[in-house]
Amino acid sequence: MKRSLVRGTVFVLLIMLGGVGYWGIEALLKGSDQPVTILPEKVADYVHAIIEANRTVYATNVVDKMQEKGIVEAAEHWRQENALPLPAQFLIETGRLVAESGVGIKYRLASLWPIYVWNNAQSDFERKGLEAVAKNPDRPFTGFVRIGRERLFQAVYADRAVAHACAECHNRHPNSPRRDYKLNDVMGGIVITIPVGP
Repeated sequence: MKRSLVRGTVFVLLIMLGGVGYWGIEALLKGSDQPVTILPEKVADYVHAIIEANRTVYATNVVDKMQEKGIVEAAEHWRQENALPLPAQFLIETGRLVAESGVGIKYRLASLWPIYVWNNAQSDFERKGLEAVAKNPDRPFTGFVRIGRERLFQAVYADRAVAHACAECHNRHPNSPRRDYKLNDVMGGIVITIPVGP
């Protein structure tokens, strides 16, 4: 049941993301014969706003409430323990599903102090972005990159400890290279990647 709740929640959130994108483009196209161009910075801002809203709703209205009522806990090994994914894992899972959808947009968590190596910066751009948002968390780090022949727009947004549980989990995790997080500290970044053509 818990797995179907997570899948159902992810499905609803993906539908919302698609609906917002369709509604925005449809509204722009009405009454205009001119092609519409949306800057990749704006697209990244839209995607980031949806990611943040979804994770906040999941963390406060699902995880916190289920744990407070003693119904089910959120756990790192949620599949094996028949638990809810942690909010960070929720973001990772939705990012995986979006990547598998084939629309081209990708997002993931990354950190200068990752618990797991796969959450480390994967490029010089990501490392610079993580350093920049650690210093100035209110402004994303953006730019164009090439991976092979593909031209991409990337944006790194600060990922903060939005709940005490986020900081506590990282502070006590045996793999954590940093153990001094407090509420609202920057723990890493959300990296959004958008294909922009040749």
